[in-house]
Amino acid sequence: MSATSYLTVARAGSAEIEVKRSRFLARVAPAESEDAARAVVEAARKEHWDARHHCSAFVLGPDASVQRSNDDGEPSGTAGAPMLEVLRGRELSDTVAVVTRWFGGTLLGAGGLVRAYSDAVRAGLDEVGVRRRVLLACFDLPAGHADAARWEAELRGRGVRVLGVDHAERATLHLAVPTPEVAAFEAQVAALSAGTVLPVRAGETWL
Repeated sequence: MSATSYLTVARAGSAEIEVKRSRFLARVAPAESEDAARAVVEAARKEHWDARHHCSAFVLGPDASVQRSNDDGEPSGTAGAPMLEVLRGRELSDTVAVVTRWFGGTLLGAGGLVRAYSDAVRAGLDEVGVRRRVLLACFDLPAGHADAARWEAELRGRGVRVLGVDHAERATLHLAVPTPEVAAFEAQVAALSAGTVLPVRAGETWL
């Protein structure tokens, strides 16, 4: 995880494990705010109202600055904290995990609970996979209509992301590049336009 990229889960999904007849259903999902993360927890609670515990952990923000966990009635430190450690160990952010437990009649002990909740989250993460989010610098590039299509094709071929094109009196290409590649992008534009056009910075976005 760095200031310009981080890993998150590729999609929402779930996986279930069983330990001494106790069922542990892990639900993992992307979440970009505390409200979104807590909504995933509440959805699990409502869907599986018959379960005894809905333990949770989430990590949020490009710098993983928000980290929360909840044991939801399990002995302190045996559920939420180890779940959070799994997310940290995978270097994930903008990710929430909820593990719903149905008690199977056999006490697992503190060590058994830590292993079960950790293993359930790992299984959920293995099911959904990961993706990398990258901080992109956005630019508006004015172009004559005769040049716009050619510039768009050449910039796409060099890895520049084209977010859209507006066609008015002149065309405007809306472009995005990873922040470490801004200087190379500006050099590409200078070469394409023979130095006659400068891209205009238009903020940043995570994609």
